[in-house]
Amino acid sequence: MKVELLPALSDNYMYLLIDVDSKEAAVIDPVEPIKVVEAVRKHGVKLTTVLTTHHHWDHAGGNEKMLKLMPGLKVYGGDDRVDAITKKVSHSSTLKVGSLNVKCLSTPCHTNGHICYYVTKENSTEPPAVFTGDTLFVAGCGKFFEGTAEQMYKALIEILGRLPPETHVYCVIQKKLAWAMEKCRNGEPTIPSTLADEFKFNPFMRVKESSVQEHVKQTDPIETMRNLRKEKDNFRVPKE
Repeated sequence: MKVELLPALSDNYMYLLIDVDSKEAAVIDPVEPIKVVEAVRKHGVKLTTVLTTHHHWDHAGGNEKMLKLMPGLKVYGGDDRVDAITKKVSHSSTLKVGSLNVKCLSTPCHTNGHICYYVTKENSTEPPAVFTGDTLFVAGCGKFFEGTAEQMYKALIEILGRLPPETHVYCVIQKKLAWAMEKCRNGEPTIPSTLADEFKFNPFMRVKESSVQEHVKQTDPIETMRNLRKEKDNFRVPKE
């Protein structure tokens, strides 16, 4: 398994997921299709699949153009609002990209139809990968646009949190501010993280910990999640 990070817009990532054995590939949230086509040609792979995490324009907005540039692509998503969708998936749906196994994980909250994609390869020693869209960020999580703290708790702790700790986390937006800014200045990627890392430093993954609960003056993990999100929504970067 190979994952090529493709910077997009001002602070997004698209991902080219390559099965090295078959040279078959999928792209996750191809909002800038021309960059995707260039990467496909560079690697000499056959792009067969678009994996869309959710319907927002900065994730699904390039789907229609991708199909025009490369007809015959299968476009997966969990929401009828996903542009140019050809195959709708739900929780635990599975698909293949070459010899790679892709399991769809329903994580509604940021949007009702949000899907994360968990990728493994049989008989491989390499770590699995999960593409989390706007559900899980490095040291953060997405806004609760269409859901609740209860749903985000389930998504982060009960679904993503139960994946193997060595799982590589590929989110779409860079959110760990100071660290990400330094990486960007140096031209270095901020991705991937791992689930083990997220349980160490992501407060939204640590809502059961007393230190995080004390910070928001709560004792319940879900109320802690709710209050952390409110605090993050109201946060403003100090001016230099």
